[in-house]
Amino acid sequence: MPDAVLTDEERAQQDDRPDRAFYREPRLVQHVDEQFRERLTDLYRRQLGAGDDVLDLMSSWVSHLPDDLDLGRVAGHGMNEEELAANERLTEYFVQDLNETQGLPLETGAFDAALCAVSVQYLRHPEQVFAEVARVLRPGGIFVVSFSNRMFAQKAIRAWRTASGPGRLQLVKQYSEAVEAFRAPTTISENPFVPPTRRFLGGAPDPFYAAHARTQD
Repeated sequence: MPDAVLTDEERAQQDDRPDRAFYREPRLVQHVDEQFRERLTDLYRRQLGAGDDVLDLMSSWVSHLPDDLDLGRVAGHGMNEEELAANERLTEYFVQDLNETQGLPLETGAFDAALCAVSVQYLRHPEQVFAEVARVLRPGGIFVVSFSNRMFAQKAIRAWRTASGPGRLQLVKQYSEAVEAFRAPTTISENPFVPPTRRFLGGAPDPFYAAHARTQD
């Protein structure tokens, strides 16, 4: 079992109804701006290799994978089947509430990479989920977690809602470090200063945060 990072209070959601009710209706929209999406695709291009088998955890109707990168198996996980069915990059998918069941119905050592984009804030038991990701990755496999400052606040855990951007990055780093199978994570923090006048006019880009770590060989 991984070390506990969060207290019970820190795992709390404002809306504690089952997540499956919240995600019942599909949301076929972009949850981050174009600059963030391009930055994420570039990160994937640098960290993934041709032919890699990929798990897209907490996915949706888009995966932000490079169009010019030929991958092997791309398994998608999410909370809404209609969203997953619309994702053309997935070769397969499954629906599961990770806040109810953390164990993944996947083979051990089945993937070269796992991705979690703009969704880690909703995990009530991230330590166990990260441990499961490590289990399904091959030796030297990579887990890439990315996020911005956007969220469904009512479903984000308390620890996330009350932290700053760097504090949230530290949380993700702690989740990874709680699992001995992962090496030390690399973090990325890009939140450029925007003058107040430009911010007021809606010109502030979404900040980009990411952490990625490889499993031990």
